[in-house]
Amino acid sequence: MNRRQLALAALLALAATAQAADTVKIGFLVKQAEEPWFQDEWRFAEQAAREKGFTLVKIGIPNGEKMMAAIDNLAAQKAQGFIICAPDVKLGMAVERAARRHKLKLMSVDDQLVDGAGKAIASIPHMGISAYEIGKQAGQGLADEMKLRGWNLAEVGALRVAYDQLPTARERTQGALDALKAAGLPAANVVDAPQAKTDTESAFNAANIAFTKHAKFKRWVAFGMNDEAVLGAVRAGEGRGLRQDALLGVGIGGSQTALNEFAKPTPTGFFGTVLISPRRHGYETALLVHQWITADKAPPALTLTSGTLMTRKNQAEVRKQMGL
Repeated sequence: MNRRQLALAALLALAATAQAADTVKIGFLVKQAEEPWFQDEWRFAEQAAREKGFTLVKIGIPNGEKMMAAIDNLAAQKAQGFIICAPDVKLGMAVERAARRHKLKLMSVDDQLVDGAGKAIASIPHMGISAYEIGKQAGQGLADEMKLRGWNLAEVGALRVAYDQLPTARERTQGALDALKAAGLPAANVVDAPQAKTDTESAFNAANIAFTKHAKFKRWVAFGMNDEAVLGAVRAGEGRGLRQDALLGVGIGGSQTALNEFAKPTPTGFFGTVLISPRRHGYETALLVHQWITADKAPPALTLTSGTLMTRKNQAEVRKQMGL
């Protein structure tokens, strides 16, 4: 090989090395990969990856052990950063230490990571939902519909499907509760139904117990941290003869769970859901972390998104507005 050929080979090798170095790989770690909300977040994050030409690594992390292994795995794959919705927000310091150890950019989504004292870790950029305001929207939706139906609030039971160990869940149900009380619902009519997990089955079991203990109420409203919580309450109510004329539920999320209820030929007690945008939480976080890696521009410290009440009647219009 002559000198010219050697120089050309060196240039090609250098170009290949530069191209490899320019390849951006970003992880997107979520606590419940099977949930429609997280599936949608991943779908929109993949859209960002296609547009910007980076690789998205999607990993489900149902517990702390799998979460730490996933972070190590990303480092082994030469990723430069990741977005995370952790299975336990109290693991925030462990997540931050792992990210620093592996020199990975870190951004949280949906559930904000906290330190040992339960305080949000301000050094980790976060995009989340204004949980209290979203909850207020759900509560106001219930209050407005009760008014339209002419229900006497003094005779209505309010079922709070609770998951208070998660701050976001507690804030959502508190917002809904405050909106209902402001509308005139007596505090004595509020019934707590603590759920063991955040799925429909756990909500069903919790609601069933609550309905049994408080059979004096002939009409109910139900609210919780997500659509699955409210659907569980609706199913439990149906088992006791509470149909859509005696039970109103407004969920949070606008997930496939809600859409399936709206698609039924006969309306159920699942009246509506506050649609929050998985597009922003998936697409925008992925773009922000990509920009952080490629242009050294950190995301805003805190971004809070809002929602829109979606019902059977306005679902097509609302979903179009949200880019869904």
